[in-house]
Amino acid sequence: MLIETPAAKPAGPDFASKSVPRHLARGAIGFGLIIGSIAMVPVAGPATLLAAPLALIAFRGCPTCWMVGLAQTISRGRLERQCVDGVCTLTKAQPGPKS
Repeated sequence: MLIETPAAKPAGPDFASKSVPRHLARGAIGFGLIIGSIAMVPVAGPATLLAAPLALIAFRGCPTCWMVGLAQTISRGRLERQCVDGVCTLTKAQPGPKS
């Protein structure tokens, strides 16, 4: 039986941030850059579209990557994966011993 602890490194890509507010700030910056670059085209011309790729840095990929990271950030430490005989399930994490 394999039980992963919150300190274990996830097997797949990790898009999570250190905290939910930090992740939401990255999303606000990313969506702001995309919306702002499109909205500014009538005012400043197509050169403003060059700001849109900067959103990919804030998102750490695409908007979908950001949303996956949000789910990872929210669930970090609250869920654990348990694998028994090749069947894996997600369960609520058991609180660790208090020191």
